[in-house]
Amino acid sequence: MSLTKAERTIIMSTWSKISTQADAIGLETLERLFTSYPQTKTYFPHFDLHPGSAHLRSHGSKVVAAVGDAVKNIDNISGALSKLSELHAYILRVDPVNFKLLSHCLLVTVASHFPVDFTADAHAAWDKFLSVVSSVLTEKYR
Repeated sequence: MSLTKAERTIIMSTWSKISTQADAIGLETLERLFTSYPQTKTYFPHFDLHPGSAHLRSHGSKVVAAVGDAVKNIDNISGALSKLSELHAYILRVDPVNFKLLSHCLLVTVASHFPVDFTADAHAAWDKFLSVVSSVLTEKYR
């Protein structure tokens, strides 16, 4: 699945706004993930999973930074996220479905932070982009 020029433009434009609130968006995305899909907590037994915890803030920042790496390398997402894919597949052994759950939570969070900017076209572009990211992150599982 490849992104059109218009979709790439939307992703880059929206990312410029998301990146200014990256820490808050990352934290809220993880809080939403763990609330909506509590089974995902099993991968974080060593984390304090209470809302607003330092662990959630730190990992949320890493998640959004990885999305930022994908945006910055939109023409080579696979290369940009290769090491992250290996980590999650071979060492952490995260169930691949969790990337889709996380993507959904990120979409909802971004939409709630930027309701005016998150038009139907933006939603479709981000959904497609995050599907590509999820696919790349599960490449090593195959």
